[in-house]
Amino acid sequence: MALSLRVFPKVSSKAFLPLDQLHFNIATFIFFRPCCNQRSRQGAMTSQSPRSPKSGHFVGFRDSNLGVPGKRAIWIRGTSGGVPVFVMLPLDSVNMNNTLNRRRALNASLMALKSAGVEGVMLDVWWGIVERDGPRIYNWSAYKELIDLVRSHGLKVQAVMSFHKCGGNVGDSCTVPLPPWVMEEVERNPDLVYTDKAGRRNPEYLSLGCDTLPVLKGRSPVQVYTDFMRSFRDTFANLLGDVIIEIQCGLGPAGELRYPSYPESEGRWRFPGIGEFQCYDKYMLASLKANAHALGKPHWGLGGPHDAGHYNQWPEDTSFFSRDGSWQSDYGQFFMEWYSEMLLAHGERVLAAATGVFCGTGAIVSGKVAGIHWHYGTRSHAAELTAGYYNTRTRDGYAPIAQMFAKHGVTLNFTCIEMRDFEQPSDALCCPESLVRQVAVATRKAGIRMAGENALPRFDKYAHDQVVSKSRLRMNEMGDTDGEFEPMCAFTFLRMGENLFYNENWRQFVPFVRHMEEGRTFQPWEEEAHSAETHVHATVPLVQEAASLMYH
Repeated sequence: MALSLRVFPKVSSKAFLPLDQLHFNIATFIFFRPCCNQRSRQGAMTSQSPRSPKSGHFVGFRDSNLGVPGKRAIWIRGTSGGVPVFVMLPLDSVNMNNTLNRRRALNASLMALKSAGVEGVMLDVWWGIVERDGPRIYNWSAYKELIDLVRSHGLKVQAVMSFHKCGGNVGDSCTVPLPPWVMEEVERNPDLVYTDKAGRRNPEYLSLGCDTLPVLKGRSPVQVYTDFMRSFRDTFANLLGDVIIEIQCGLGPAGELRYPSYPESEGRWRFPGIGEFQCYDKYMLASLKANAHALGKPHWGLGGPHDAGHYNQWPEDTSFFSRDGSWQSDYGQFFMEWYSEMLLAHGERVLAAATGVFCGTGAIVSGKVAGIHWHYGTRSHAAELTAGYYNTRTRDGYAPIAQMFAKHGVTLNFTCIEMRDFEQPSDALCCPESLVRQVAVATRKAGIRMAGENALPRFDKYAHDQVVSKSRLRMNEMGDTDGEFEPMCAFTFLRMGENLFYNENWRQFVPFVRHMEEGRTFQPWEEEAHSAETHVHATVPLVQEAASLMYH
């Protein structure tokens, strides 16, 4: 299926050129057709079970509609259902030598998490570690050991197919580059990675402009990602749908479906800068040029907006993003349509591949969207635009993303669930609560599940209470409502580490998990305090051991 990108009627009724035509005969566009109707907007997602609708736990069942027998991991739905809590493992749980880091600490920590009622853990499966030794040479040994350890404690696994570099983003505590053989290709052809208008390269993730080209020793990036996921599926086939209940498919920097518009590496960007467009590698420019020529506007294809400012400027500092800026012009609308549709097309290709690989295994497939909440209160939503989300005060940029996810039956995982508006710098017009509401409404209209994460490590009661409240998804376009809606299908807590096991943090974390999993937003103070204190007291030796071992 060739991609056709839409142009708004104001400019032209002619569609953007298909991506494969832009590259002519260099490569064949590869489309992975779903192997089952797992992608229906409803289907198996709403299947019920004899178990209590408040349990929030996973069950296996045989779904005749899938075309293949087997278990399928689902959350029991219903307006009063619980929200299972997962905890992210440390980024360096598997080190660059492909061995398990701090095994004793992990063992004690997993035991503590299980005692608190946590459903499972999320772990990054690093492309740069597993396929480090060469193309199609996969070493899963450390991940086998890690997943076996998690299973021994009765916990589930959310496995992230991490096709990005670790290091240079918020919270990155280690460095895991892309595989060496991939970086060799990048050195020979720097246009394989995203590039800003100053020509600075970003080796965090391969440019989506070369998604379908055989630039990696005869294979395209999408083929390489697919082969990696297929090897994971075959290696862990006996655990999928039972222990490994979710595959989160990496879609960009930090695993998120976005452009690397706000890189912290080398001090290039600081919060709350607007970021920069990342469309200056030769593949992206070729696409832009071809589409501009097709519209009879060749001067529109010379590059991104010249007046969009720099990484750390604010919207009103630029002619493009200011209140009445050129983002509203014919050219601005053309560019933003092209830029955002290129990102959507990338997400579609990779998610189609993922759902094709894991169809029938029983594992849920999810994708992650970034919570870019700064400058949300402005007309242009500049920081979202540079990241590829064409969301403004007059245009819903998240509905197309949710619809694309719905086409493949993919869960949408969203961040910044813990944030409250008044906690953010007021001059940057941050609106995380309004952003979460908008995305929740988009997923509801598209008929897909929404999962959540906290964007920053928070261990305080206020952040926990905010997550509990927003996890119910009692939101509409106008604001929070008392209406009953299905809650989030899961929440993943960032992150397991020494700080989580500090006495006061653990005391806050235990009741938070119970509130989430039992589908409650309130419990009398005396009952909650007694329950938490009893549990904390009983697990003191275990938690102290986990904290000590994590530190050392």
